[in-house]
Amino acid sequence: MKFQTRQKHMIDLIFPIALFFVFAASSFAVLLLAANLYSSTTGQIQANDQNRTCLSYITEKIRQNDSKGAVSIQDIEGTRCLALRGNYNGVDCTTYIYEYDGLLKELFLNDGVDILLKNGKTIMEINSLGMDKTGTGLLEFTSTDNKGAEDSLIISERSVP
Repeated sequence: MKFQTRQKHMIDLIFPIALFFVFAASSFAVLLLAANLYSSTTGQIQANDQNRTCLSYITEKIRQNDSKGAVSIQDIEGTRCLALRGNYNGVDCTTYIYEYDGLLKELFLNDGVDILLKNGKTIMEINSLGMDKTGTGLLEFTSTDNKGAEDSLIISERSVP
């Protein structure tokens, strides 16, 4: 009995190698697409997070100090400031929240003390912060981050004077 031996062709070697390279190239392409998607998503989340954090901070401060006539917007040194008045241990004090040189700042002072906005405590980086009184007891804040993304908030005082 004579066994037939199969003759080897070049395609028997090239096909598995070509199949491996197609699989490797597909895997690499999927990996690049996933990395690009992850990068853009985290960038958008960080941009939204910066504005939302700023506006959430302002909201919380207003809620903490919301009493009759304690919340107002003032112009100091040509800068719009949120002024939150309060009485701490019998001493009248005011907290100012404002944007100064690309930073959200807070300044806590006893009433009657000279106000220097550069002395405020830095809270976080922002590009700009706009604030306006839009109606009776309504305050509008607009925050812009360093990349130009803008977010706004309209908040109502609970204790309108």
